[in-house]
Amino acid sequence: MVRCVSMKTDVEIAAMKEIKIIKDEPMSRHTSWRAGGNAKQYVQPGSLAELASFIASLPENEEILFIGLGSNTLVRDGGFDGTVIATQAVTSQLELIDDTTVYVGAGVAGAKLARFCSKNKLVGAEFFAGIPGLVGGALAMNAGAFGGETWPLVIEVETLNRKGEIKKRQASDFKYSYRHVDGPKDEWFVSATLRLSRKNEQDNTIEIKQLLAKRASSQPTGVASCGSVFRNPEGFYAAQLIEECGLKGKRIGGAVVSEKHANFIINDNNATAADIESLIKLVQKTVKDESGILLQTEVRIIGDEK
Repeated sequence: MVRCVSMKTDVEIAAMKEIKIIKDEPMSRHTSWRAGGNAKQYVQPGSLAELASFIASLPENEEILFIGLGSNTLVRDGGFDGTVIATQAVTSQLELIDDTTVYVGAGVAGAKLARFCSKNKLVGAEFFAGIPGLVGGALAMNAGAFGGETWPLVIEVETLNRKGEIKKRQASDFKYSYRHVDGPKDEWFVSATLRLSRKNEQDNTIEIKQLLAKRASSQPTGVASCGSVFRNPEGFYAAQLIEECGLKGKRIGGAVVSEKHANFIINDNNATAADIESLIKLVQKTVKDESGILLQTEVRIIGDEK
C-alpha cells in the first residue's frame, strides 16, 4: 500500500515555512559522542509532509542520513558530504490503538515509549528504557537491552521513500537478526505498530526503575559515548573479551575505553572522531589477536577522513 503525500493543502503550505536548513553544520552538536566533522546540510523539517516534500526534491544521488539522538553514529572528521535529516520533532506520535496495540512514531525516544506502555499496563516494552535513542533507530538496527529486542514486537511499519511516498509494510517484509535488519532499499522508518501483552495488576514503573538502576550501576551514564560500541559475538560478551585483553582505560588522544564497562568508549577530553575510530580498530585488532574473535561494531561510522 502506497500513500502519496500531497503538498497542496493550506496546512502543508504553512508547514513549508517551518523547515530549517543549516549549511556546513558540525555534527559534534548532534551526536552523543560530541565529536565529528560537518554535514553539508542539516535539515530540521516542521512536519512529515514537509519532510516528504524535501526528500522528493533532493537529487537521486544525494547521500541522506536520518539522525535521532545521535547515539549510534560517528561522523568522521572530514564530515558528511550529504544531507542529514533530524527526525525527532517530525514523527513523534504515540497512541494506544487498542488494549494491546501501540502506534509509535520513529521520532519518539525509547524511554518515553517504555513509560507510556507502563502507564497503560502493557508488558514487553520495558527494555526500551535502556535504549539511548529513538524508535526509528531501534527499528533500523533491531536495538535491544535487558534481553529484549525491537522487531519481535512489530506488526507493521510505515516508511518514507526518496519519492516522498509513505508506504505501509508488514513486519514480514523485513528480515531481522541480532542488531541487524534487512528491508527495502532507500526507505526510512516513519512509524511502527507494536503488539504487546496486557498486565492487569499494576503498571511496570517499578520494574523500569529497577532496570535503569541496574544500567546506571554497570554502565557509564552522563558521559559522551555512543552506548555499546560492539555487538556481542555468539556465545560471548564483547565487554568481557575486551576486559580480558586488559583494555579498560586504554586511551588514544581524547578517547578512552571505559573503566566501568569495557564495551563503551568515552570522549573523555575533546576526542576527535579519528581518536575514537582508531581506538575502535585497536580494540578489534587486540581482541582478534588474543581470542581469534573479530568484534563487529554496532555504531555507524560514516563520512570522510580528514
